[in-house]
Amino acid sequence: MEHELKCWPTPFAATLDGSKPFEIRKYDRPFRVGDTLVLREWAPRSQAYTGRQVRRFVSYVARGEFGLPDDLCVLGCPRDAGGGS
Repeated sequence: MEHELKCWPTPFAATLDGSKPFEIRKYDRPFRVGDTLVLREWAPRSQAYTGRQVRRFVSYVARGEFGLPDDLCVLGCPRDAGGGS
């Protein structure tokens, strides 16, 4: 499954350069290992997408563990796990 998600500039840049190999998200959809995230950079000042996007493969899903509230999840999405950019 592919999930298109809004991503603000600072975390988008860190995802793009590989320094942030995870996403912390509301668990408002059925994220699963093997899914693809399409992160679209969102400019909050102009309230518009910038046109930049990056794709990441979900390699791990943590939900309801490590003290996470039930409505949040951590998605492992390393740059070299098949998702490309």
